[in-house]
Amino acid sequence: MKKLGFGTMRFPLLDPNDNTKVDLEQVKQMVDDYLAAGFTYFDTAYMYHTFKSECFVKEALVKRYPRESFILADKMPTMKLEKEGDQERFFEEQLEKCGVDYFDYYLVHCLDVENYAKAKKFDTFGYVSKLKEEGRVRKMGFSFHDTAEVLDEILCDHPEVDFVQIQLNYLDWENQSVQSRRCHEVCLKHKKPIIVMEPVKGGMLAKVPARVEELFAKVHPDWSAASWAIRFAASCENVFMVLSGMSDLAQLHDNMSYMSDFAPLTEEEKKLLEEAVKIIHEDIAVACTACRYCVDGCPQKIEIPKYFALYNALRTSDDPAALKKEYEELTKTNGKASDCIRCKKCMKACPQHIRIIAALKNVAEAFEQ
Repeated sequence: MKKLGFGTMRFPLLDPNDNTKVDLEQVKQMVDDYLAAGFTYFDTAYMYHTFKSECFVKEALVKRYPRESFILADKMPTMKLEKEGDQERFFEEQLEKCGVDYFDYYLVHCLDVENYAKAKKFDTFGYVSKLKEEGRVRKMGFSFHDTAEVLDEILCDHPEVDFVQIQLNYLDWENQSVQSRRCHEVCLKHKKPIIVMEPVKGGMLAKVPARVEELFAKVHPDWSAASWAIRFAASCENVFMVLSGMSDLAQLHDNMSYMSDFAPLTEEEKKLLEEAVKIIHEDIAVACTACRYCVDGCPQKIEIPKYFALYNALRTSDDPAALKKEYEELTKTNGKASDCIRCKKCMKACPQHIRIIAALKNVAEAFEQ
């Protein structure tokens, strides 16, 4: 397989304020171009696009191409498990929504300490192993968002898994919360093939500060910022797939241009990324990837990722008034940052372990004074 995977968390939208209104015609063209270039791996999940991503995959891919012409990954929504029988219900629903009778890759979704406890309670690994025995799942693994110690515990408990999906990018390589480097080392220790998610950190590494753009341009003026991030992830040992949540044809074609015939980064290029990290940390206040897991359960309907994006932009903007106006427009139909009631549902859902409540207080101070 070529190393570029098509992530289906960030399809192009017809309405930027409605995550379920996807530009399906553009998605179909993206699927066509991706497959025509020899790429095959698609990754979806129950929760993506407000529980509609699997349906869009069915329309844009499954209905239009022979099943053997593509590889499809899906995930058991561990965070949604509440009672016996939920696993069977979710899996059958996922097969129906995707329009398939098996998944090539199937993951226990978003494991951290809390979700791993749920997986143990419902014997999720045992259930997926049974699906694999039945041929309804070809390879089993899990996606992971916690410390290297927790990852080591899971892999010691479940040596039967075929692969692991971790968040890995050059900004999080030494991050104390995400621990990309340390988690990568744990996977190597257990000899598990690696799928990378968030290589561009929710688009953050595709739109880097101007000083980083200048740094990159001095070495490779023809490389996009996103290409540096995806190349870094794909260069790591034992990584066999790098997922990219491509949001339009331009992003797709950019990614394919250097992943069709992938060449790893040199040591000099990796050193340059260390300089980029220092600059980015100076310019970015909240390292949010806009996965939106925090939004779905917010009782105040606060548009947390969009507010964080505006807050980040405020630090380097030449037009803060325009950003404040955009914030005011968003609050007409959504809760304000100051409406937070500190229920902590968002923080439990956040794969990045962001101190969301404190960050929202900063947003309120910046935009509501």
